[in-house]
Amino acid sequence: MSTVKNPVADSIFASLPRTTRGVPIILGGCPQGKHKFLYTNGNNVILRDLANPYMDAEIITKHSTPATVAQWSPSGFYIASGDTSGKVLIWDTVNKEHLTKYEYQPIVGKINDITWDGESKRMAVGGQGKGKYGHAFLVDSGSSVGEVVGHTKAINSLSIRPQRPYRLVTCSEDYSMVFFEGPPFKFKKTIADHTAFVNALRYAPKGEVFISGGADKQAFVYDGKTGDKIGQLGDPAHSGGIYALSFNIDGKKVLTCSGDKTCKIWDVETTTCETTFNMGTQVNDMQVGCLWQDDYLISISLSGYINYLDINNPDKPRQIIKGTNKAVTAMCLSEDKSTVFSGSSDGHINYMRTDTFEDGEMIGKGHSNKVMDMRISEDTMVSVGMDDCVIFSNTESKQYPSEFIKLGSQPQATDTKSGTTVVACLGEVVVFEGNQKKFVQTVPYEPKSVCLNSSGTVAAIAGLKDNTIHIYDLGGGTLSEINKVKTTGEITDMEFSPDGQFLATSGADRYVRCYELPDYQLMFDSTKHSARVNCVSWSPDSTKFATGSLDTSFVVWDIRKKGFDKQYLCAHALNNITRIVWESSTNVLTAASDSCIKRWTV
Repeated sequence: MSTVKNPVADSIFASLPRTTRGVPIILGGCPQGKHKFLYTNGNNVILRDLANPYMDAEIITKHSTPATVAQWSPSGFYIASGDTSGKVLIWDTVNKEHLTKYEYQPIVGKINDITWDGESKRMAVGGQGKGKYGHAFLVDSGSSVGEVVGHTKAINSLSIRPQRPYRLVTCSEDYSMVFFEGPPFKFKKTIADHTAFVNALRYAPKGEVFISGGADKQAFVYDGKTGDKIGQLGDPAHSGGIYALSFNIDGKKVLTCSGDKTCKIWDVETTTCETTFNMGTQVNDMQVGCLWQDDYLISISLSGYINYLDINNPDKPRQIIKGTNKAVTAMCLSEDKSTVFSGSSDGHINYMRTDTFEDGEMIGKGHSNKVMDMRISEDTMVSVGMDDCVIFSNTESKQYPSEFIKLGSQPQATDTKSGTTVVACLGEVVVFEGNQKKFVQTVPYEPKSVCLNSSGTVAAIAGLKDNTIHIYDLGGGTLSEINKVKTTGEITDMEFSPDGQFLATSGADRYVRCYELPDYQLMFDSTKHSARVNCVSWSPDSTKFATGSLDTSFVVWDIRKKGFDKQYLCAHALNNITRIVWESSTNVLTAASDSCIKRWTV
């Protein structure tokens, strides 16, 4: 029996960038040619490999409030990340621990962008500060290197000229840009060419020009030393607002992305469009972020999807990463363990291969609200949502059916075994044979969790407030109670062991319990977790089960030891573990509110 603090997962399927309509997503690229990029989601800064984005991800959790932006230093040795409170952390990229070297509070309010100078000695930040929207300072001391003034609203983006003489340019929601000379940076002039929010601003790698993009669909080119306007990309550049832009390595071309659902490559010298990437026709196809890193061109859709653009085929991305950027609320494995399906708080259900983590999204129209629970039996996946629907989907075709089944009240949980499906709803229980409703039975409590034995003939249902597990026989076409077990708190999840000898439960009162059948005698109980326990899952050989908790840890329990075996503390740092499933007798998958799925050897 042991406890592992800050364990390292075998592999991570990282979350996508968390997007908001009308808000740019800023991506950071590694300057040392390591083909890596980064972004934020929740409290996490996420590093991914451009060549192998599925398997080589790192999740760094340092901020106590949501992280908003992160950028590599030009030296490549440090990353600076900012959050919604205005805090900036500077941490190393060399050591696996990513130790924090400096911590500053340059503004009070959300940080929207961070920029370094070419020597990695100075930086500037901008955002939604209270009266102060930006600050420039020395990296090693935090001392000011000028005043970032001239705006009346939040700074959306800013950029320092990479070479001397240094210049700093900021852009804002007040429709203006401000040009500074320095360091120390001093106000030189205000640039008022845009007629709406200025969302994006970047210097070319050699500093000869900088380009701005705004919600007015315009993109302007300026002299890097003087700030004088020298050109315009298109007229206008896009038919929708511009959210981001990124230069190629020599600064001769620039990639822009827009709410008009396109990305474009421009020749900077001639200001002409060379390639237009058409990304789709739906609202979620709006493009809110982009990065040109080495030979890779990537963009971010409003859906959060990461698109690898193909210059040779502009109408079809070379690759699309289709994970989730919302909290994972449900998860299950296909019968052959080759595919994991995950449901999220926005109603989406995604899937990925367990060997390569390559992913996709279910085809068709799915849930319109939070996925409450999902289970698989043979080739059928049953999912229930806060939209009061139950959906029977085929796991082979990965396609939703054309029609859903509407329930009489909101479903809380479901389980399916051997062709029988039970859905626990508020005030009633619905039983299906195949995908046909068999009967609906009202119960005198609010069902919260449910599980079936392997033959689908016995159901255990726990209520929200009655602190009782009701054991029912389903053979007579009705719920026939054959046993009941009293508990001390709400049962959040439960599962019969595959061999049918045990029932394991997790509770809101922190208790984990295991009962031995057929009499449901309490075998052991424990409060090893320090907060609400959300989920429970049995190993295939029925010798162990695992539980995941609000305390960010998961625990493995051993029937042979009649209790605790191993605890993994901070498995999802600062994030609630919502689901756990066994991939094999030695591996588990965990999902959490950080939108990430992790694999562990236990």
